[in-house]
Amino acid sequence: MIQGRLSVFKFESFKKYKNIVHFVTTREGWVSGDKPRFTGDQESEYLEFRKELAVSGDWDATQFIFPRQTHSDHVAVAGSGNQNTTIPDTDALITNEPGWFVCVQTADCVPVLLFDPQKRVVAAVHAGWRGTVSKIAAKTVRQMGEKYGCRPSDILAGIGPSIHMHAYEVGPEVVDAVKAGFSNWSALLKPSLNAGRAYFDLWEANQTVLLESGVPEENIEVMGLCSFEHTELFYSARRDGISTGRMVSGIKLI
Repeated sequence: MIQGRLSVFKFESFKKYKNIVHFVTTREGWVSGDKPRFTGDQESEYLEFRKELAVSGDWDATQFIFPRQTHSDHVAVAGSGNQNTTIPDTDALITNEPGWFVCVQTADCVPVLLFDPQKRVVAAVHAGWRGTVSKIAAKTVRQMGEKYGCRPSDILAGIGPSIHMHAYEVGPEVVDAVKAGFSNWSALLKPSLNAGRAYFDLWEANQTVLLESGVPEENIEVMGLCSFEHTELFYSARRDGISTGRMVSGIKLI
């Protein structure tokens, strides 16, 4: 769908709720540059893109809170108690305060948005292979419970555009980590013709993580769009190089 000048996707399961706003951006519609970024060492690297994102939905650019992603399993609470709009060394954000967009940026890694309609809590998670095997989505669900009393059975989850298994060949380090962390590893790894390597299913792995944390299968929506395959729609670090642009997945309570 079109959001201002930007082309965005939305999760069907989230659309029926009138007390949240969410989006997943694409590479279409940006005018401040062809490689949007939303955090950086200097504000000049990302401020215009945040402003453009805000204009697309008639929002305030200061409403967006991003983690400075490091492929960690660190989860932080965002909102008025933390005045920074960029939270360092973090890969997932949670809030129960209306008006704040919690966001993550991706270019092949998995964005996961979470929403508890009962306790009115939202979260955004960035899960590359390191975050996936460290089960950052489950840690986010757990913190939603510890801080706000959320029950996993109430939580809705959306797994957004990211690299799919057929394009994601990984080496022995990742293969070993998946085997060590997942009892269903044989379903997550498809053998490669290259010795010691395999194709890793990030979508299924993160769905497994959410299921293990108690989120019901019927509450998990996988968008099913491959960032590597859809060249015109999405940025892909593996396809285009690490310096390519980023998509944003964000959610806020209203």
